[in-house]
Amino acid sequence: MIETTSTGVLALIGLMTLVTLVTRFGGVFAMSFVRISPRIESFINTMASSVLIAIIMPLAFSGDAGAIAALSTTAAIMLATKKPLPSIAAGIIAAGLVRYFL
Repeated sequence: MIETTSTGVLALIGLMTLVTLVTRFGGVFAMSFVRISPRIESFINTMASSVLIAIIMPLAFSGDAGAIAALSTTAAIMLATKKPLPSIAAGIIAAGLVRYFL
């Protein structure tokens, strides 16, 4: 077991960094042997959206007022502008304001 001293915490961060790098580079290496057909490309693009939705949807039903304000604001701005960065910024601001005033 790793102690939660500053050395132990740094060791854990280093270990997590190493695991992340190995999985990222390993994925690129493994995919270098796969021909990317339109079907595989569609699968990869769809999976990214599915993972994002799986993370966000529970917040819509069980989140606090700040989370719901952030989701609603982000969705509305994204539909209006079709630009992710302003949408995310507006969502963060909305969550901050709601949590500050409530």
